[in-house]
Amino acid sequence: MTIAPASPPTSELLEAVSAVARIAGDVALRHFRHGVAVEWKSDGSPVTVADREAEQAAREWIGRRYPDHGILGEEQGETGAGARYRWIVDPIDGTKTFVRGVPLWGTLVAIAMGETVVAGAAYFPAVGEMIAAAPGAGCWSDGARCRVSAVATLADATVLTTDERFRHTPQHVDGWRSLAARSAVARSWGDCYGYLLVATGRAEVMVDGIVGPWDTAALHPIITEAGGVFTDWSGRATAFGGSAIATNSALALDARSLLGAGAAGA
Repeated sequence: MTIAPASPPTSELLEAVSAVARIAGDVALRHFRHGVAVEWKSDGSPVTVADREAEQAAREWIGRRYPDHGILGEEQGETGAGARYRWIVDPIDGTKTFVRGVPLWGTLVAIAMGETVVAGAAYFPAVGEMIAAAPGAGCWSDGARCRVSAVATLADATVLTTDERFRHTPQHVDGWRSLAARSAVARSWGDCYGYLLVATGRAEVMVDGIVGPWDTAALHPIITEAGGVFTDWSGRATAFGGSAIATNSALALDARSLLGAGAAGA
């Protein structure tokens, strides 16, 4: 009889995603504001040596400690397909921000079993912040438990997006404008940094019209364990929906209504 290996405890998974995010992020940080050359991928997004070296560092760490796990990385694709556990790595979320010398970029690392993310971490090396979460274990920012804000009216809310033009999903422009017009502050402190702000109560809504799995896998448990709501644009509570809306719980219905998005849980 074959006995399945025991699952790593949640505390180990949290420590692991945090360690990998820090290792990869610190590799990227060595190139930050050092004039790295930019290449352009087939989808029109930029990539640099910092992205590649950071992902390679993550893969080497994972490979040494969890050789039977699969890995999906933005730059090197998928290895170990079909493994019980799959690591999902975005070495630099916000490469356009990174190459312009703006510090609001981060490194995202998650572990998933199928469609369920069991731990996620986001590390922001240039501003010195780390946040990590696992289902049932809470969301932790630099060692302290964190929660979304209690702001309950849009007139008092800060709402964020990565690019208010929504160039790849123009159907979302009118909804964003409606939300922004009714909010106290509307900014494009986007990419993963916007989700950090929601999870730590410094903003109330963050939206992206189009995302990849490496953009959102780590962020789903971070937002939900901080007491927020994280869905795709249709309202599905998923890290793999191709779009993302993160809110505090008090404004979840109002924000989605104005955005023209599906209600959470629909």
